[in-house]
Amino acid sequence: MTNDTAWAPPEDVAPEQACPIAPVVDIVFSRWTTPILWVLHEYGRHRFVELERRITTITPKVLTERLRQLERDGLVVRTYHPEVPPRVEYEISELGRSLAPLFATLAEWSVNLDKVEEARQDYDARKPIGSRRT
Repeated sequence: MTNDTAWAPPEDVAPEQACPIAPVVDIVFSRWTTPILWVLHEYGRHRFVELERRITTITPKVLTERLRQLERDGLVVRTYHPEVPPRVEYEISELGRSLAPLFATLAEWSVNLDKVEEARQDYDARKPIGSRRT
């Protein structure tokens, strides 16, 4: 982190709300948002059942909830085709695509996951079980 003082939160803002990226993290990094956006970005337009097949550990209920929230947030576009049987497709929106550089940076950083695991193991080895705090 840099010691850049160009940005300073308003003094009347609570400290937990002062971080400018917190709302972004809340939107983008909720439990299933990232895998859904990644699938739609990587593989294009999908029907609901196709998303279920690609993200095998998500329940239909949760997938429905997340797709609705992503549509509400403007990150996913839902297209209804009035045919028999009806067809609904989901695709990433332009706003959703604008997150690609963020995800690319995080993917680059993922080379550090081994270091994180090593740090966790070192920490756990130093701490007796009874003295661990969260």
